[in-house]
Amino acid sequence: MFGPRDSRVRGWLLLDSYLPTFFLTCAYLLCIWLGNKFMKNRPPFSLRAHLIVYNLGITLLSMYMLIELILATWEGGYNLQCQNLHSAGAADIRVAKVLWWYYFSKVIEFMDTIFFVLRKKSSQITFLHVYHHATMFNIWWCVLNWIPCGQSFFGPTLNSFIHVLMYSYYGLSVIPSMRKYLWWKKYLTQAQLVRIYITPIFNGQKSFRNPCGFPFGCLMFQSSYMATLVILFVNFYIKTYRKAPSRTAVKETPVTTEVKNGFHKDYFTAANGFLNKKAQ
Repeated sequence: MFGPRDSRVRGWLLLDSYLPTFFLTCAYLLCIWLGNKFMKNRPPFSLRAHLIVYNLGITLLSMYMLIELILATWEGGYNLQCQNLHSAGAADIRVAKVLWWYYFSKVIEFMDTIFFVLRKKSSQITFLHVYHHATMFNIWWCVLNWIPCGQSFFGPTLNSFIHVLMYSYYGLSVIPSMRKYLWWKKYLTQAQLVRIYITPIFNGQKSFRNPCGFPFGCLMFQSSYMATLVILFVNFYIKTYRKAPSRTAVKETPVTTEVKNGFHKDYFTAANGFLNKKAQ
């Protein structure tokens, strides 16, 4: 369906066999299940220092990927509308190396959910959250093996920019004295909304108008996956935002919009498990 794998990534860590990716995903799901059982009768962990370090680390990694993708694609003369897999030479390899880090970052981001488990924020471990984390790691194993450069740069570039904003916001929100300065949360929400709609539209035009030398099976697979994300997001959005709140709920529960890895989550302003309470 996809054709032969790209020989340029042969021998790269975790890519030659699908089994490591599969088993790490299974371990992630098992940790959620066992973790919730372990924490059931225990008090939540604090983890403030861990979250500061974690969010700072993801922010810096996202910033590196964003800058490196911009420089590599500029150097290679990439075409935003249609860039094939083999025309840019050394720049293609440079892009592929960054996209490997993007793939690997998805297993690091499993910790988002683990922190929720340890903080006993089980209401935030939704199907949408777990589906997104588990599938992205596996999807990008496929991307790296078949379409590791060329037009594949677009989504990670956009997402890395969003992650710089998002994880820096989460990191700062862990520090109580910084919360009053986080006025830009609504703009982060708007940026996430733009990203989640641009990516499937962009993939769709590649699939049906200009495949840019990509295997058609890969493009259909990507487009189908993005369609599931859009459907799940729209379903979540309708349930969350279209339901008219009762007067009691409006008075007693100040609802805010939070964003987690590309998806909105309404909860009591929590970032990585920390409550972000407004001053009364």
